[in-house]
Amino acid sequence: MFPFFFDGTMVLLLPAMALALYAQSKVKRAYKKYSLIDSSAGLTGAETARRLLRENGIVDVAVEETGGTLSDHYDPRVKVVRLSSGIYRGHHLAGLAVAAHEVGHAIQHAGGYFALNLRHTFLPVANIGSWASFPLFIIGFMFQSPQMVDIGILLYAGVVGFQLITLPVEFNASSRAMAQLVDGQYLQASEAAHAKKVLNAAALTYVAATATAVMHLVRLLILRQGMRD
Repeated sequence: MFPFFFDGTMVLLLPAMALALYAQSKVKRAYKKYSLIDSSAGLTGAETARRLLRENGIVDVAVEETGGTLSDHYDPRVKVVRLSSGIYRGHHLAGLAVAAHEVGHAIQHAGGYFALNLRHTFLPVANIGSWASFPLFIIGFMFQSPQMVDIGILLYAGVVGFQLITLPVEFNASSRAMAQLVDGQYLQASEAAHAKKVLNAAALTYVAATATAVMHLVRLLILRQGMRD
C-alpha cells in the first residue's frame, strides 16, 4: 500500500480537481467580462436586491455590503443578503445577476423551500465533518483502527450530502433570479443571455465542489476496503 497521501487512488481526484480549476477560472472571467458592461436598468446590485425583495413581499430581509470579491451570500440566520462591494455598488450586468441570485435564496427561505431547509439541517454535520473527518480517517488508517476510519468516513459522508443538497438549492436560486429579472424587465432581451452566463459560471463551481467531494469519499471507501479488519 502506498502512503495515504500519495497512494494510487489519488488519480481519482484529478478530473474533479481539473474541473474545479476550470470552474474557478470561468467564474472569474465571466465576472470580469460582465462587470464591465453596464445594465440598461442602471441599477446597482444593492438597488436591484432591495427592489426584488419588495416586489416579492419580503420586508424583513436587509441588504448589506461585505468585503471580498464574489463573497456574496444570503445569511438565513439573520435574514441578510450580503453583497461584495463590486456587486453592491456596481451598475453592471454581473451585479444584477448575482444580486438577483442571492435574493433568490431569500425567496426560497420565505417560501419554506424544502431543499434549502434540508441543507440547513445538514450544515452542523457538514461543519463537523469538514474538520474532523480526515484527521480521524488518517489516524485510524495509520493505527489500523477500522472503527475510527469508519467514523471519519461517516462524517465525510455528511459533507458530501451537504454538497449534493446544495446543487438543487443553487440551481433553483439561479432559475428564480432569471425569472425575476426577465419578468420584471430589469434586463433587455440581449442582456438576459449575458446574465445567464454569469449564473451558469457560478453554478459550475458548485458542481465542481460536489464532484471533488464525491471522489474524495470514493477514495476513502477504497482505502477502507483495503484495510484488514
